[in-house]
Amino acid sequence: MKYLKLMSLCLFAIIASSCNGNGQTNSSKKANQKDLKMDLTPPKGEKVAAFAEGCFWCSEHIFESVVGVKDVISGYAGGTTINPTYDLVNTETTGHAESVLVYYDPKIISYEELVKVFFASHDPTTPNQQGPDRGSSYRSILFYQTPEEQQIAMNEIKKLSASDAFANPIVTELKPLNAFYKAEDYHQNYINSGKGDSNPYVRNVSLPRYEKFKKTYKGKLKPGA
Repeated sequence: MKYLKLMSLCLFAIIASSCNGNGQTNSSKKANQKDLKMDLTPPKGEKVAAFAEGCFWCSEHIFESVVGVKDVISGYAGGTTINPTYDLVNTETTGHAESVLVYYDPKIISYEELVKVFFASHDPTTPNQQGPDRGSSYRSILFYQTPEEQQIAMNEIKKLSASDAFANPIVTELKPLNAFYKAEDYHQNYINSGKGDSNPYVRNVSLPRYEKFKKTYKGKLKPGA
């Protein structure tokens, strides 16, 4: 379950539904779940990378805006449960975190740059929490597939930890990308498709986080982003 920091009781009631505020019943969610373990082999000329940094609605929206990113899939990674559903992941018993699988053109953008996007788009210092969302499914995780990617991630954490980029210690986990499960269809492209236009969580949490990222990130964004 997601909670908001202390605000007004009225705002709490409106936004507390957060990533689950889509009006679908549990039965319809299960019907939409394809229980899909993604093939991590990318299309020719592309690579894939995965990141967990809180609610995947906003993470997807952020990575989609970056030049060189071809596609982004919302899903679940980092846990042990096979074929997790949204409802199950939110019980905080599966080990999975809401994550995004990023397909990118390595000739345009590198894994190292995607790691910079990751750290520019969330707070990596809050254990099992991202903004108003609390629980292990919202923890910060950098996934890697090769020793080279692992070293890149470690170097960036070391660099940021030695700087004044964050007031508190970075708690981001480093984990191998062993499996990635695609989330239910209604989660995919949630913001860019307009599905979240009437969702208070998107207006009050996701979009402000996105705007903050655009002001912070020093790399290239797609036109109109």
